[in-house]
Amino acid sequence: MAKAIALFSGGLDSTLSILTVMRQGIEVTALTCLTHFGCDISDKSSCSKDPFSAAEKFGFTVKLHHLADKFIEIVKNPKFGHGKNMNPCIDCRILMLREAKEFMKMTGADFIITGEVLGQRPMSQRRDTFPRIDREAGLEGYILRPLSAKLLKPTMPEQNGIIDRGRLHNFHGRSRKPQMALAKEFGLTDYPAPAGGCLLTDPIYSYRLEELLRYKPDPSVKDINLLRLGRHFRASGACKIIVGRNEEENNAIEKMAEKGDYLLRVKNYGSPLTIICGNPAEEDLALAASLCARYSDAKRLPEVEVAVSGNKLNYTAKTPPADSAILNEYRIQPMERQKERAKSLLV
Repeated sequence: MAKAIALFSGGLDSTLSILTVMRQGIEVTALTCLTHFGCDISDKSSCSKDPFSAAEKFGFTVKLHHLADKFIEIVKNPKFGHGKNMNPCIDCRILMLREAKEFMKMTGADFIITGEVLGQRPMSQRRDTFPRIDREAGLEGYILRPLSAKLLKPTMPEQNGIIDRGRLHNFHGRSRKPQMALAKEFGLTDYPAPAGGCLLTDPIYSYRLEELLRYKPDPSVKDINLLRLGRHFRASGACKIIVGRNEEENNAIEKMAEKGDYLLRVKNYGSPLTIICGNPAEEDLALAASLCARYSDAKRLPEVEVAVSGNKLNYTAKTPPADSAILNEYRIQPMERQKERAKSLLV
């Protein structure tokens, strides 16, 4: 039996591509590539789709593979550039295909399949981009895109008779109607709505990441994960303050805190958990206390008591809550958004 390796996100397109190939008697192993900038599949509330649910229903295997530091490096310096935000879409696809190539060699598979649809994404899913990606990955002729195959040059598995080209598809563009009709044909009813699962396409997250890399070119996993949470303030080049927005974020921040971090919370009132990362000076600790007070239930009081702990210190600071001028001066956010906040005082 012929074998294929599939790049599998858990979304509709990649699932349909797998089912289209399996229908021709091909054994498919799905490879789900993880990065620090996608959803956490261990947390079902953070993902649009559990990648194992379709596999269990239709009988294919899913392997998880974390790209880790390899991916961070291409985010910092992509050969083919970023998209609208910090998304290195072409370099990302090449990296994933190179990893799939190694897995293909290791398992003795015959080719690789992806869920890409011609014309669906402006940067990486174009007629002139597909051949470039295939060459860079060292996989010319070995990448089958079942949903758009009839609109593309025949691949090696088609030419060699492993795959019947006539049973592939000619989907094009951003409409989901053809995919939805095919899903109905397969009996695939549980699939996510289209969404940008990659945080690097989000302008606010991307701005935070770009700002982080400016001050810390080699960020830790904790630094990257904290970008998802809270309100971010830059106290100095060596110090950043993050203020939780709700109980869920407070709990997440507390779990991520490491030795050397400072944690602050307003005493006797509903309060955000505030974390200081880096090497704060005395004035940075005072700033963090005032920010913590500003977002607490005691924000209208003239002076607030804030509990500060960390780095072998444990004390109470008395501070007035930060005013809007302080928020706008230190908050990390795109300038146009910052101006909006200053005008509307939605802080």
